[in-house]
Amino acid sequence: MRFTEAAWSAVPYLIAAFVVAALIAFLLTPLVRRVALRIDAVDHPDQRRVNVVPIPRGGGVAVAIAFIAVVVIFTWLNDTSHFVVVPTTIDGGTLAALVVGGALAAAFGVLDDYFDLRARWQFAAQLVLALLAVGLGVTIEVVSNPLNPEMIRLDGPIAVGFTVVWIIGMLNSINFIDGLDGLSSGVVLIAAATLGLISLTLASQIYVAILCFALAGALLGFLRYNFHPATVFVGTSGVMFMGYTLAVLSIVGTAKIAVALLVLAVPIIDAFWIIVRRLAQGRSPFSPDRGHLHHRLLDTGLSHRQTVLLIYAICIGLGGLSLLLSGAGQVYAFLGVFVLIGLALFALSRIDLGGPDAEERAEREETRDDGRSRAQGSPTSRLS
Repeated sequence: MRFTEAAWSAVPYLIAAFVVAALIAFLLTPLVRRVALRIDAVDHPDQRRVNVVPIPRGGGVAVAIAFIAVVVIFTWLNDTSHFVVVPTTIDGGTLAALVVGGALAAAFGVLDDYFDLRARWQFAAQLVLALLAVGLGVTIEVVSNPLNPEMIRLDGPIAVGFTVVWIIGMLNSINFIDGLDGLSSGVVLIAAATLGLISLTLASQIYVAILCFALAGALLGFLRYNFHPATVFVGTSGVMFMGYTLAVLSIVGTAKIAVALLVLAVPIIDAFWIIVRRLAQGRSPFSPDRGHLHHRLLDTGLSHRQTVLLIYAICIGLGGLSLLLSGAGQVYAFLGVFVLIGLALFALSRIDLGGPDAEERAEREETRDDGRSRAQGSPTSRLS
């Protein structure tokens, strides 16, 4: 991987977008938390969660506002001063899909954070978001061919269908991994930063890189409050916004689909195997349980933080791998990781990890952490 000369000249703008987005999210999150508490948009303790006090959700609103504000301001300044070249893949419709669609995704999520909507309504919102993006011109036109260096071109209904599946799949992958403090926000931060670094290797993609780093900065500012022990959850507002925005950025950034697949292999593959297992058991694919990879890791005896940091490390490693491999190599790597994670999940589901005692140990650990965090004025999180 080699950065272009244009990339080095754009470093000040990258840093500015990252820092400003981080500051906005850092300052807004406490305000969003207070509003969520006031309107009772909180996760109350129950048999499926380990938090023993209500935790406000909807922190993703701060992330969305920070990202959208930076994108709008930078785009306006760039239109007048021409800091960087805007790629041909991004026009008015594409920017509207990113900004308006992102705001709508967060708004849909806010409704769920407040009303606890059923899964069917969440899926309907996901479909609306995907169709909106397609209607505004965001479509996947090429994908990597694992058999030869040539790209596979998609046209018409195939391109539309592939794009809709990609966006909805990304939304659900982020949703399924949103089970531990800081897990989904940290994973998306890593993915956004990786997409940004990849974009710096092409002179025409510097603008996309700035957008990616703006998203990463907003997530870093929020992660200060979301890492274990969390004082606020990202909520459906954050899950919807992160999944949608990352999906769109991976599309408008030329040939970044394979990169996103590899960097986000953990949540994508985890979501796939969870859905397969639930359907095989005759259950709804959206029914909650403790079968996710992060739950399995907790059952092995890892602490909350250790589990999150381990998944971070895996995603960082896969991100580094995506920087070294070509499009076809990235696809092969994803297929290899797909098999490995599938085997790991299968093995963890078959190994006796202590059954109910393992869950009790995890709950006792969370309760101890909660006791410490409450003494410091901050509650612990849920396992969804």
